[in-house]
Amino acid sequence: MDVQKVDLFIMANGKYFESHQVAQIRERLLQVDDSRWPVIQSLQFKDPTISLVISILAGSLGIDRFYIGDTGLGIGKLITCGGLGIWTLIDWFLIMDATREKNVLKLQQYLL
Repeated sequence: MDVQKVDLFIMANGKYFESHQVAQIRERLLQVDDSRWPVIQSLQFKDPTISLVISILAGSLGIDRFYIGDTGLGIGKLITCGGLGIWTLIDWFLIMDATREKNVLKLQQYLL
């Protein structure tokens, strides 16, 4: 793929990924042929900041986990009221990284 397209993608979507994974994503995008560019460009990633806000406001209901696609964990948090609040507090620190990891997995599905 064209270097300018890849750099534009990284600039526009870099905040959705872990900083240590951006270089690997860039290298992988450079190897992809141009026919996949429209699909990759149209991918919608979850914002880690939004997931943190959701976690703070409604984390005990599991809505933060539903938002990033962890349906099973969302149901678990909903049934246990956020692990009696403990799970909710832990997720305030982990939900942003979990969101970024889900975004990387989503991108990898289209890069294979």
